[in-house]
Amino acid sequence: MPDPAPGPSGGSAGDRPISRKTLLKAALVATTVPLLAGGGVALARDAGAAGVRLAPTPDCDDGDEPTHDQMEGPYFKPNSPLRTSLVTAGTPGVPLTVSGYVFGRECRPVPGVLLDFWQADTNGAYDMSGYAFRGHQFTDRSGAFTLTTIVAGLYPGRTRHIHVKAQAPGSGILTTQLYFPGEPRNSTDALYDPALLMNVRSVGSGRQGTFDFVLDVAQDPTDPPTDPPTDPTDPPTGPGGSWRAGTLYNAGDRVTYGGATYRCLQAHTALTGWEPSNVPALWERG
Repeated sequence: MPDPAPGPSGGSAGDRPISRKTLLKAALVATTVPLLAGGGVALARDAGAAGVRLAPTPDCDDGDEPTHDQMEGPYFKPNSPLRTSLVTAGTPGVPLTVSGYVFGRECRPVPGVLLDFWQADTNGAYDMSGYAFRGHQFTDRSGAFTLTTIVAGLYPGRTRHIHVKAQAPGSGILTTQLYFPGEPRNSTDALYDPALLMNVRSVGSGRQGTFDFVLDVAQDPTDPPTDPPTDPTDPPTGPGGSWRAGTLYNAGDRVTYGGATYRCLQAHTALTGWEPSNVPALWERG
């Protein structure tokens, strides 16, 4: 669902309220997410520049499609480091924090979602020899994430954007891009999609952005929320092999699982729920 037109301050300035049904459904199953005074869940994109409540993108309650997918582009690299911050104290550029939640089709938060971010630096260049401005993380028990980075630079033919791949445990990969409101090149970039606008506001010398993903993940609204796979001591489920939860694997490491051999694509600590057969973003068969 497209966002309202951006306001002059850089945030969205729409006046569409979140449906009460959406709020109540989310509140019933996500009590760890911050609540609004009148009941319901405070979604990351509830408040625009003037404090106006906005619908999540898309509204998972009203039958819209999940978050739109977009092309990967030529600058993706596997094996990004596990980290929530892509910057150091001396990194040039306008500081930016992006936060939000990941929801399924029943508007319930999804914990343990793999989010792999990459973007251009302040000069519009991608690091293809190393991993600057690249990193992956997992949503927490409330389905929340936070990314610390800078405002992506411009390069010919494109408006400002941040790339991301999102994958819930045992599900497919969503590849998409996040956009900045109020950018002149939004009107000329052929890939730009207003449904993928972040809500961005200025805070001091930096910016704060928010965005909620909706993945095409089936959810039973009568079931309690599923805990993310954060306990590395849990025994693995399913077929056996050399793969073990709680083990630190590096890119290139090989394991066996379920009678097949897998090669690690990204350094990570193995967690129950992220068995090699479930996570093609982390493991390649063969």
